[in-house]
Amino acid sequence: MAVGRVTFTRAERDRLAQALWLLNWISVLTGVVLFSLGLFLKVEIQKRQEVMSDQEILYVPHMLISTGVVACCINFLGGKICYDCVDSTKFLRWKLVMLPYIAFTFVFTFCVLVGALMCYSIRNQLEESLFVGLRNAMRYYKDTDTPGRCFLKRTVDVLQMQFECCGNSGYKDWLSIQWISSRYLDMTDNHVQDRLHSNVAGQYLTDGVPFSCCSTYSPRPCIQQHVTNDSAHFNYHHQSEQLNLWRRGCRQVLLDHYTGIMQSIGFIVSIIWLFELLVLTGVRYLQTALENVVRLGGDPDLQSDGWILESSLAETARHNFNIIKSLGKCYQVEDHEDPNINVPNPGPSPVEVPSRQQQQPQPASYQYSSSTQLPASYQYSSSQQPASYQLIN
Repeated sequence: MAVGRVTFTRAERDRLAQALWLLNWISVLTGVVLFSLGLFLKVEIQKRQEVMSDQEILYVPHMLISTGVVACCINFLGGKICYDCVDSTKFLRWKLVMLPYIAFTFVFTFCVLVGALMCYSIRNQLEESLFVGLRNAMRYYKDTDTPGRCFLKRTVDVLQMQFECCGNSGYKDWLSIQWISSRYLDMTDNHVQDRLHSNVAGQYLTDGVPFSCCSTYSPRPCIQQHVTNDSAHFNYHHQSEQLNLWRRGCRQVLLDHYTGIMQSIGFIVSIIWLFELLVLTGVRYLQTALENVVRLGGDPDLQSDGWILESSLAETARHNFNIIKSLGKCYQVEDHEDPNINVPNPGPSPVEVPSRQQQQPQPASYQYSSSTQLPASYQYSSSQQPASYQLIN
């Protein structure tokens, strides 16, 4: 039994073809949207590539960009096919193309769904990338004279001021690393030497944070030195002070920022997937309805049935599985089997005469005669190989 059987008149088939022509052109625009979303996401990620690890997380924007390009091409072709199918007599030129086109469009539609799901599943990988990238950026914050790292100080400062964050998970991350460059330390100072020797890694650790961690909403001047020393400042309690430093870590802030972008893009891509699925269903109905017109004799005025699947889903899956299974058996030859063992004999085996290499001189009674009947009931057969003779019973 066919799945989704619908009966179409000629007018209904024509209107369906016209509607699909319009929808395919709209789908070309959705392909442009997919391409633009992928390009926008790629630019947003590359803006802060310095605070991300080397993990490959650009596969999502690359997937969207590729899908958008394919969407423009395949929907342009679909618009051309549906435009010609308005006249059912022109269907014959596309008859052999429509089924592969529908199969390819189905795979493409599945790729759009995969792209939407990727936008929701990349959060964990993005969080890990930000954690490692921010940790390395803070570690190299002091290396302003090192080639390849001299820009990281500016990058981290701009990031903390723009997103109102401090450190990786919080401002306390700065207290466990040396963020002051050695060029600004007086190595002859006993205080500096004591700090360097007191740390196992030989780092100069301070009870302070960079100036970019200062909150612009603070009612008092920013306290970035002796942050945890309440006695060093008047009327100050670092555990309850909420407006002096940014309390949120940059990893969480950036993760929320990219998650919001990903969810918005995922929602838009999901809507595009539903739209493409609608167009694919319409093209399938049009193809089956026009094929049934051809089967009924080709009269365009006849009613015809269209469907999504000609039989039930289980029967269609079983039929396709059997086809794949039979194709696999066609190319499977066991090592111990002779591929010609089952070749049938074309006829009764005649009495053969040895070939020329093994032939002995023939007796006089076997000489060739141009008459229709040979002596001793032997006759030359021109259909056999040269110098061979066949016994006529």
